[in-house]
Parts: sequence; structure tokens; C-alpha cells
Amino acid sequence: MSARPRTAFLVRVALVSVLACGGLTACGADEEDLLYATDYANHEPLGVVGYPTSESLRITQQLVWRLADGKAEEVEGLAADPDEARGDVERTARNWIRSFHEGAKGKVTADFYDEGSVRQLVVVYFHDTGQTKSFTVHLTGMAGEDGWRVTMREPDPKQASSAPDWVPRTPGGLGSKTPH
Repeated sequence: MSARPRTAFLVRVALVSVLACGGLTACGADEEDLLYATDYANHEPLGVVGYPTSESLRITQQLVWRLADGKAEEVEGLAADPDEARGDVERTARNWIRSFHEGAKGKVTADFYDEGSVRQLVVVYFHDTGQTKSFTVHLTGMAGEDGWRVTMREPDPKQASSAPDWVPRTPGGLGSKTPH
């Protein structure tokens, strides 16, 4: 059995176990965890370099998966400030999907830069297309209570599809430290 069907099989087994247990909350799982497990089974695994937190990794995985799925509304749902910059977020989501949809469906590696207790710069490498994309993930809300989100303020298609000139050709090329 190949890795993808095996993973899908294991997720189905987990779902059956949770449902057989009598309910999602009774077994300690919630709907968000179930959706995450399904997403994980339905997408290519994300390679990781650097030192993400569990939550900066999770939001990055979700962004790559949403780009692969090509669903702009779901990409927008990951934005850090969707209300204040609604137009920018909508255009950025569409631009990112247009630019990275194909690459996000294949092998992707995320390089997490610097310490990530409240904010982290992430560079993703789309191996099948040879593209790279950088973005920032960070805690939102007054004290981080709104969870991790993605900064999406690239309404210009050229800006949205470009990578900074300092990004190395391969993940980990700078030791996951931003240049000063």
C-alpha cells in the first residue's frame, strides 16, 4: 500500500474510532482536529526546515493546502486582519492561488525563520514549479487569543508572486535565520 492510500486509510480508521466512541467531545477530539486530520490525509506532506511552533506549522500547512485546493474564501479565512483590509486580503488570496496553486499540489518545503513565539517568517519552496514564496504568520488578538494567522497584504499580482531577493535557492540555506 502506498503512503497516500495508507494515510487515508489510517484517517478513516481514526474517524470510525472517534464516532464509535460516542461523540467527538466525549473522546477528546473536536471538529477542528477532525478537519485537520482529513486535510492532512488529502494533501502532500509538508517538508519542514527550521523551528516552527506547533501552531505556526499548522497555519502554514493550512495555507499551502488551501492554495492547492484553489479556494479563495478559505485562503482569506486564514488572514490576520480580514476586516481592516478586506479588499487587500481578497486580492492577495486570488493572486496567491493564481501564482502558486499548481506548485502547492506537489512537494512543498517550508523554512521557518528565527524564533517563533509570537511571529515567524516562513519561506515555502514549491519544488515542482521551482517557485518560492515568503509570508509572515503571527498570533492575533490583544494577547494572542485569536490564534495564528497569515499576513495577506499583497494586492499587486507582481508583488504577490515574487520572492525576496535574499531567499536562498534551497531550504535551510541561511540556517533558518533572517539576514541582518
